[in-house]
Amino acid sequence: MTNIPGLATAAPPPETHGLGYERVEPDWAPITAAEASDVLNGPARLHWHSPRPLSAAAVVEHDGRRIFLKRHHVTVRTLDGLGEEHGFLRHLRSRGAPVVDVLATAARGEWTYEVHTLGVGNDLYQDALSWTPFASAAHARQAGAALARLHLAARGYDVPARRAQPLVASFSIFSSPDASAALAGYTAHRPALAEALQAAPLQPDLERWHLPLHAELTPHLGELEPLWTHNDWHASNLLWDDTSETSTVSTVLDFNLSDRTTAMHDLAVALERNTFGWLDLPHGQVHVHQAHMTALLEGYVSVRPFTGAEAEALPALLPLVNAEFALSEMHYFHEITRSVTNTALARAYFTDHTRWFTSEEGQGALRHLRETARELVAR
Repeated sequence: MTNIPGLATAAPPPETHGLGYERVEPDWAPITAAEASDVLNGPARLHWHSPRPLSAAAVVEHDGRRIFLKRHHVTVRTLDGLGEEHGFLRHLRSRGAPVVDVLATAARGEWTYEVHTLGVGNDLYQDALSWTPFASAAHARQAGAALARLHLAARGYDVPARRAQPLVASFSIFSSPDASAALAGYTAHRPALAEALQAAPLQPDLERWHLPLHAELTPHLGELEPLWTHNDWHASNLLWDDTSETSTVSTVLDFNLSDRTTAMHDLAVALERNTFGWLDLPHGQVHVHQAHMTALLEGYVSVRPFTGAEAEALPALLPLVNAEFALSEMHYFHEITRSVTNTALARAYFTDHTRWFTSEEGQGALRHLRETARELVAR
């Protein structure tokens, strides 16, 4: 755990989500009341600590209302890096999207902070892990519709893609016709990642598993319009208007992974995060929630119909969509938290998720996705 001088906690730190089902000791010391009071320039009381592992965050009462306070190490997010995310949020709010309002940012020594409104709605998936499913197909359908509405609101935000930094779900390697050259460029801009990869080179796996799948995507790349996107569309980043099965999405949270990608890249992320049981992959099992996959797609096209090219690109994107973020996580774990174990896990994710799609079960999931997408275009 990384300690903050002068900000000792009065109680044992809350456990956070790990990279599997287990809870683990946090890498980052939890936010304290004294720290919050300093950042907010006034008395603050803590109500809840987030269990998410890649930063420290808390719900804080200050000046008569509850707000969300999040802390990053400056090697993860500078104020300029936060500004990239917040510019996108301001655009979305101006277009009526249900996203939180950015109230302030601050820097204190080696830490940067962002302060948001809480958002409106019920946090039904507060403790849900990534790669775990929605509670129902109805929720998956509503999440798909909400994602489509966000993509419509994102139109017109033509800011360039983000600068190189850890923990961004970008689309710069497999968006290129020459993925090998793009990968070399990606690592050249991230010396710590290049160092980590000296012990675990990517090229053999890239050539065996990724490039054949990338060849299926390449003919469709020119038809995918660039768009700023969320890139972490999981149930835990959504608030809901009530607690029923028919609830709709009332607020979209957490734009830390956002970047300029494409709508189909973002939709592929949503499918990858919510409809595949990747946490069981080490045991040789990946449960595919096909009903949720279908519902999420149906919800999406009810708001923003696919083009024919998008319907063909989506199943080609899905096996590749986690690979670039796995590299970003590898960069983070090697350079910043210095976890040999987590660096190795992130390296495994680069290959293992993609490789699974070449299995009989993976090919079956892609057939289902392709047939469903084509059917939805034909309706």
